[in-house]
Amino acid sequence: METAPTFFINGSWVPPSTDATIDLVSPATEEVYGTAALAAEADVDAAVTAARAAFDRGPWPRMPLADRIAALQGFLEVYRPRHEELAALVTREMGSPISLSRVMHATVPQLIVEAFLDMAPSYPFRQVRRSAVGNALVTREPVGVVAAVIPWNTPHSVAMLKLMPALLAGCTVVLKPAQETPLDAVLLAECVEAAGLPPGVVNVLTADRQVSERLVTHPGVDKVSFTGSTAAGRRIAALCGHDVRRVTLELGGKSAAVVLDDADMDTVVRAVGATSIRNTGQACSNKTRLLVSRRRADELVERVADLLSSLRVGDPADPATEVGPLVSARQRERVEGYIETARAEGAKLVVGGGRPAGCDRGWFVEPTLFAEVTPAMTIAREEIFGPVLSVLVYDDEDHAVALANDSSYGLNGSVFSTDTERGLAVASRIRTGTVELNGHLVGFHAPIGGFKCSGLGREAGWEGFDPYTEIRSIGVPPDVADVLERG
Repeated sequence: METAPTFFINGSWVPPSTDATIDLVSPATEEVYGTAALAAEADVDAAVTAARAAFDRGPWPRMPLADRIAALQGFLEVYRPRHEELAALVTREMGSPISLSRVMHATVPQLIVEAFLDMAPSYPFRQVRRSAVGNALVTREPVGVVAAVIPWNTPHSVAMLKLMPALLAGCTVVLKPAQETPLDAVLLAECVEAAGLPPGVVNVLTADRQVSERLVTHPGVDKVSFTGSTAAGRRIAALCGHDVRRVTLELGGKSAAVVLDDADMDTVVRAVGATSIRNTGQACSNKTRLLVSRRRADELVERVADLLSSLRVGDPADPATEVGPLVSARQRERVEGYIETARAEGAKLVVGGGRPAGCDRGWFVEPTLFAEVTPAMTIAREEIFGPVLSVLVYDDEDHAVALANDSSYGLNGSVFSTDTERGLAVASRIRTGTVELNGHLVGFHAPIGGFKCSGLGREAGWEGFDPYTEIRSIGVPPDVADVLERG
């Protein structure tokens, strides 16, 4: 049995204030394989107190930026060798196929760390601005103590999108992982400890929803950064709004892939496999609405159906597996409910729709494709978070854009065309924070985030530092401005 019996607070492993625990259940076998401690409000208070002291009186915010960069480079050096261990942990915890975990859950976090370390020296923490009526030194100061609340579906990637800019800016952090994935958070804390970051700079504990509300409303917290469902994001936004607490939200999506008539269908199908069904459909940026003209609809449906039918579903620890189980019994019930609703509303089931043969244990659902989906259907409007794709048909380019934008979400999307100029023109009309042209990803030097109900603020890129800073302007005389400009 694996256990996570302690929390990482103020640079030490400390026992919880109560004996509350949660069983860790394998998504692949439905067997309990471990337990983890659950925080009470007293544990949250201790973590915030440690982060508050580290920010108010500790060395971290007062270090030169170069020293913080060096410290986090040291973190990366102890984090990188634990790549395979991290991949195996995430596979065990949430059922991601091990081949995907090695990339999405273990390599990508390293790339995010590297990107922020690369960008930090050029971020404008200090700028001189001149005008006819005055001269100012504009500084970006650390916002303070950050509560970083991360999801189970991409735990370390999201953690690094929050931790790295916050720490580089000089903030201190309380990291709260999801109950489904506490063990990989322990690994992260062990790397913080091994890197020798000052006590209280990073604190890690697992909590349920009720106790998590204590964290996001704690008077010692200056900033909340949350990634998760839109429903939970609304609640957190309301709580933070009451206290005018700074908040960043990266929430759900119902992203569209617009397949223009001149698209290369091989490119489309490859992208569907990579960015529509990944993580067993449990990724907020997945393109789950496939929009195609009537002229090419049959071709797309046939090609995607062949792709989904060919995917190997099974044991996530097997490197040959392409689709694993869903994270929990509750998640499978949710996905199966959406499949039944789609049938009841008149969508045409093309492939999948059930539980895969040979998977008698574990929370598996077949990769599923529906055609003849209309914009008003539930599966075209709500985030399913499972391996379920919908094909919607458009009449012309304007109709395609209208369908893509006919959503309360605006997180991600894609456009496929062999005419780059045309593809870019259509991409510019789609109301989402990210649009991928012909399956090309934006990387981590560019900002990501959502329009509409997909969130507030941006992560990654230089813009990823902004939520963790407060801007101050200091009026200075011209000669001082001259000195400051010269550095």
